[in-house]
Amino acid sequence: MRQIFLDTETTGLYPDQGHRIIEIAAVEIFNRRATQRHFHVYINPEREIDPGAQEVHGISLEFLQDKPLFANVAEDFIAFIRGAELIIHNAPFDLGFLNMELAKLNQDKLETHVSGIIDTLKMAKEMRPGQRNNLDALCRHFGIDNSQRTLHGALLDAELLAEVYIAMTRGQESLLMELSSPETQTTQTQLAVDFSALKVLAADAEELSAHAQYIASLAKAGASSW
Repeated sequence: MRQIFLDTETTGLYPDQGHRIIEIAAVEIFNRRATQRHFHVYINPEREIDPGAQEVHGISLEFLQDKPLFANVAEDFIAFIRGAELIIHNAPFDLGFLNMELAKLNQDKLETHVSGIIDTLKMAKEMRPGQRNNLDALCRHFGIDNSQRTLHGALLDAELLAEVYIAMTRGQESLLMELSSPETQTTQTQLAVDFSALKVLAADAEELSAHAQYIASLAKAGASSW
């Protein structure tokens, strides 16, 4: 199965207030193994970045001035994710921004280009109710090294999310492996029996005669002995 782990960084929290995407990262995994293929791009948002957002990701407008517009990267981005299963932490946030950007280009929603979408934040809340389930907390819980994550960055976060997801679903994988392993399949056991120790008793003449009469009586009555 082809899966894409996706993350974005933005100028702020609300696409309906005019905030834009400034970074997209998508990391590919096939059959639970990294393929080393990824899509990563910074984007010029053509607007200011909220100070609070910049404190989170550390990306400045000056850095983005010479970067492409979303319209210039949209086709390559869609081509990279097309047909895959998307896995996103807090999917409504990223989908809200991506679909807003696609709408500006009169493009279909992201959901129409992929085979499905999994929200790992929703998964984590079901697995760990009442606990912190942001990416840092999940990395600590599953023993994943996130020491390089001093700021939010789409590429690093997508890579960490892939490791978190594999850890979150490892029990399911182990169960499937156990069910299909030769050690757990039902086997037939053959027992060796020594028949030489069994005593065989033959019928005597009187018993044979009685048996013959019984068979004859069944035949006369129209019954069958078998």
